[in-house]
Amino acid sequence: MTSEFTGFSQQGLNFLQQVRIENDKAWFDAHRDVYDQELLMPFRQLVAALAPTMLMIDPQFETRPAIGKTLSRIHRDTRFSHDKSRYRSRLWLTFKRASKDWKDAPAYFFELGPDMLRYGLGYYCANKPTMDLFRHTLQRRPQQFLGAAECCRAPFELVGESYKRPLVKDQAADIATWYNRKSFAVMVTDVQVEKLFSAELVSLLAQGFQQLEPLYQWLMQVEAMKQISPEDL
Repeated sequence: MTSEFTGFSQQGLNFLQQVRIENDKAWFDAHRDVYDQELLMPFRQLVAALAPTMLMIDPQFETRPAIGKTLSRIHRDTRFSHDKSRYRSRLWLTFKRASKDWKDAPAYFFELGPDMLRYGLGYYCANKPTMDLFRHTLQRRPQQFLGAAECCRAPFELVGESYKRPLVKDQAADIATWYNRKSFAVMVTDVQVEKLFSAELVSLLAQGFQQLEPLYQWLMQVEAMKQISPEDL
């Protein structure tokens, strides 16, 4: 068994398509070897391959290739969800600092499903205080932010729900598109799943993640501001 990432497989994607349809424990248990060999193992190899690049971006990133550290669980927590599906049909990895409030902190991510791949940088679900601090940095240093945000060029795009009414009247459009977000991510969504089947996926992700580093460093300034009292801002 090779320890180097050589790509995912169509068999793995077929498994995710089928688990979406079956969503049954007996079926999953009967096909667990496909999950282990065609999805979990290459995900772990991919994390290991990307770790050196990610640690150059932030030496404090969690890079252990383990479920609950960098890798998502395929089992869903259905206790508080209307959707009682037992298993996920999409899996992902993240690179972020270890934190209890990881949903509210910037994270790099890569996700795959039966018919797509997605990768980028952003918040899983930033809360209002975090976004208020982010908006504070835009107000204080708009041109510096736009310089950092130049890294968000194609193929990446800015996504995330915006407020229906502008928070600031007559704000420059290039700042307003960021300022009015409730949360956001900068990502690529691609349906060319053939990219998943090659070791070249490592280079694709590494280059994309490095491209977004200026935005990551800006967002980490926002994280640092969480330790400062409001009157000192």
